[in-house]
Amino acid sequence: MAKAKTKGAPDASIKGETQTLEPIEGGGLYSSGDVRILVIDDDPAIGRLVRATLAGHEFLIDVVSDPAKVNAALRRERHHVVILDYVLPGLVSSEVLTLVQETQPDASIIIVTAYPSFDSAQECLRAQTYDYITKPFAVDVLKKAVMRSLETRGLLRLTERAMREQIGAAIRDRRKALDLTLAELSQRTQVSLGYLSQLELGKNSASIDTLYRIALGLRIRLAELFQSVQA
Repeated sequence: MAKAKTKGAPDASIKGETQTLEPIEGGGLYSSGDVRILVIDDDPAIGRLVRATLAGHEFLIDVVSDPAKVNAALRRERHHVVILDYVLPGLVSSEVLTLVQETQPDASIIIVTAYPSFDSAQECLRAQTYDYITKPFAVDVLKKAVMRSLETRGLLRLTERAMREQIGAAIRDRRKALDLTLAELSQRTQVSLGYLSQLELGKNSASIDTLYRIALGLRIRLAELFQSVQA
C-alpha cells in the first residue's frame, strides 16, 4: 500500500488528515498542536487500525506499508511518534531501527511485533524506544502508549472542564479518605458548603488561594492535590 499523505502521490486508502479536535475518552485531552504520527507496517490493517483508534483528534497520520518506501518516508517529514513493525520483509530490523533514530531524532518510537524475542526486546531497550508491544494487541494498549508518549512531551493538554473535574475528584477522594463531611471541610477551610459541593462536582473552578485553603483543610500540600491531575 502506498504511503498516506504523500505530496504528488496517487490517492491511498489510508491518508494523513487533520481531523476535528475532540476530547479523548474520559480524559478531555486535546492535542496542543499538529501532531504527526508515522505508522510503518507491511500489514495494511495496522495502518487502518491506528487511524480508527486515534480518530477524533487533530493528528496527522502517515502510513507506509511498502518496505521499499520506508527510507523516503522517514526522510520526508519529521514525526512526533513512529509506530514501527520490528520485522519488515526484505529489511534488516536493526538497520531500520537505526534509520528511524537518525532521521526522526525527536520521535517517540513504539515497536509492534508479531515475532517477540528476548534479543529484539533487548535491542529496543538499548535503543531507548518508548514501548514494545507484541501482536496481536488490544487497541487500547496502543492508544495508551501513543497518548502517554505525547503527554510526557507536553503535546497534549487537559480541557478546562476536565481539569475542574479531576481537581474536584481529587478533593472528594481525599475528603472521604479522611472521613470528613462537606460541612466539616467547609468549617476547616472557611469555604462555603455549596461552593465546595460545586468544586467536587467539577462544576466550578477555584482560585489558587481557595485551593490552598482546601489543601490545608485536607492536610496535604497544594502540589499533592495537583499531582493527581492528569497532565
